Amino acid sequence: MLSTLNTGDVLLGDAFYATYFLLCELQRRQIDGVFEQHGARKRSTDFSQGQRLGQRDHLIEISKPKKKPRWMSQEQYDQAPQSLTVRELYCGGKVLVTTLLNASHTPKVELNKLYRSRWHVELDLRNLKCTLGVDILSCKTPDMAIKELWVYLLAHNLIRLLMSQSALMSDCLPRELSFKHTLQIWGAWRQCHDETDDVQVISLLLLIAEQRVGSRPRRIEPRAIKRRPKPYSLMTLPRPQARKKVAANGHPKRVK
Repeated sequence: MLSTLNTGDVLLGDAFYATYFLLCELQRRQIDGVFEQHGARKRSTDFSQGQRLGQRDHLIEISKPKKKPRWMSQEQYDQAPQSLTVRELYCGGKVLVTTLLNASHTPKVELNKLYRSRWHVELDLRNLKCTLGVDILSCKTPDMAIKELWVYLLAHNLIRLLMSQSALMSDCLPRELSFKHTLQIWGAWRQCHDETDDVQVISLLLLIAEQRVGSRPRRIEPRAIKRRPKPYSLMTLPRPQARKKVAANGHPKRVK
């Protein structure tokens, strides 16, 4: 993914990305990063150390890990610098680590707002997995499964294109529109319109913009399944064989 980034870009990521070698590589490419601090590192963060920039905001020099990761070649490990200066700050209930070292150019409020926008990544994954149904693939071979994933991604991008066009017409941000609402409107609209013209397309885009997504900062939801599993065993046989088994032996007793 690093090859898709350009000089001056800012990479957002969760705690799994806040590694020494990735931060070094970003600095080498003149790319900045904003990540949540890793749990083990976060517990040992001491804001009384390093160069103080503000309340619970400082610059600190971290040393190169003595042990080379298994995925890294010895040449890459030797080329990495022996130390790295990064910025640690506490904002929005999280400890962030970033290569944006100038506190006057990038204050805590702006970094907090920037990192909160990373939640859109989670929402996009939810739209792919739940709204479009990518959580369960129907293809059985690896090649066909990859093709199926690409079709889902194509559909996702086409829906996002409709949202962008609708937002442009309605003078709002695309993120203010509902992905699921757009999908439902598009499906219903296609059933009623075989041929399209400019007037019909404009009406479609106006309908998409009618439903707005509310701003819900710091929303917390439990990571749990609400619907209880059914008391049936998993089907491990092809359906014709399962029917023959039921015809011969009857249905098994339900698990209480």
